[in-house]
Amino acid sequence: QVQLVESGGGLVQPGGSLRLSCAASGSIFSIDVMGWYRQAPGKQRELVARVTSGGRTIYADSVKGRFTISGDSAKNTVYLQMNSLKPEDTAVYYCNADIRSSWYKKADDYWGQGTQVTVSS
Repeated sequence: QVQLVESGGGLVQPGGSLRLSCAASGSIFSIDVMGWYRQAPGKQRELVARVTSGGRTIYADSVKGRFTISGDSAKNTVYLQMNSLKPEDTAVYYCNADIRSSWYKKADDYWGQGTQVTVSS
C-alpha cells in the first residue's frame, strides 16, 4: 500500500508565500509522476503543476511564474513553492502520484488527503 502525506497549508495574506510538501511512503518501486491539484468550493478539481521522474514540469497557466514544483527522488517527496499568492489561489490542494509497486506492474494513481490553502487579508 502507498500513502501520500501532505503538509504546509495554511492561511496567508495576498502576496505571501507558502511551501507545500508531499511525501510518498509504502510499497514503492518507482514514481513516474508527482503533482498537485486543487479544488476550490463549487469548482472542479484542476491541475496546478506536475513533475515527471525525468524532471519535466507542467504548470497551469494561472500559476506560471508564481509557483514552482520540485521533487526529491531520494525522499519520494514533491514540493510546491507558491509565491505571490492571490485570493483566487484559495483551495484544498491535493497531492497526486503515479507509482509502480513492482517493475512489472503498471503505475497506479494515488491521492493525498488534501491540505487547505487560504489566501486572505
